[in-house]
Amino acid sequence: MKKKVNGFKESLSAYGFLSPWFIGLIVFTGGPIIASFVLSLMKWNLISSPEFVGLDNFKALFDGSTDFLNSLRVTLIFTVISVVVTLFSSLFLATLLNFKIRFMGIFQFFYFIPAVMPSVVMAFVFKLMFNKELGIVNYVLSFFGIDSPPNWLNDTFYVWPTLAITCIFTYATGQMMLIFSSALKEVPQELYEASDIDGASFSQRFFHVTLPAISPIILFNLVVATVNSFNSSFTLLYPLTNGGPGAETEVLSLNIYKYAFKLFDMGYASALAIVLFAIVGVIAFLQFYLSRKSVHYN
Repeated sequence: MKKKVNGFKESLSAYGFLSPWFIGLIVFTGGPIIASFVLSLMKWNLISSPEFVGLDNFKALFDGSTDFLNSLRVTLIFTVISVVVTLFSSLFLATLLNFKIRFMGIFQFFYFIPAVMPSVVMAFVFKLMFNKELGIVNYVLSFFGIDSPPNWLNDTFYVWPTLAITCIFTYATGQMMLIFSSALKEVPQELYEASDIDGASFSQRFFHVTLPAISPIILFNLVVATVNSFNSSFTLLYPLTNGGPGAETEVLSLNIYKYAFKLFDMGYASALAIVLFAIVGVIAFLQFYLSRKSVHYN
């Protein structure tokens, strides 16, 4: 009986420490989700009283009268670019950090700086760097005889490579780099020793020993990068391109902002938010489901 009482007290203490997080989740995450779902069934311009319209806002998404399908296409393109760039660059940097060379802590510090820099600040820095008239990128290109450099952020062709370069320096890369670096240090050394005895090359060791050993971490970073790309694209793209040129980089988060706070159509914006929430959930589920055979937890 005494053990049960002590166990109950320990559980109660644990839930007490966790309660602030649960309260925050319910109030600041669960509440807005429920409110968004309710508003998605309404027509409301923030001035007049909300009017119930049922599923009309969701029907408007697919009837071709709005720019939803273009925003969905742009969002998927940006997500693929962002996830691929951040995942591979962070794994590459983490691999470099695991070589035993001097001053490695200094390199790790500089690699991690983007993780502590606000995305908005970084976006404005890159906007200035890639400015056609004042940017340092075009200034450097002028030394190579390129007198008519690209208008990086206002050209439908060059804007996507520019965004890919920018994604390397987002906070996700620095965070995932440290996670990968820790995972690489936990790979059993006997596996490397066995592969050396078998005469495996560096690439063979990497693809047949290292990657399978850190596959759970790869999956974790993949899911986190995907969710962050969908949910945090606004803080990068709004100051950098504002959805331009035209609507070339107008992702769903920018579309939500436009309809909510520029066109004051809160019902339609909420419907967009619900669809974005559902898309992220489905993609995360598929990532876990499709990785069952390729992720090794032992």
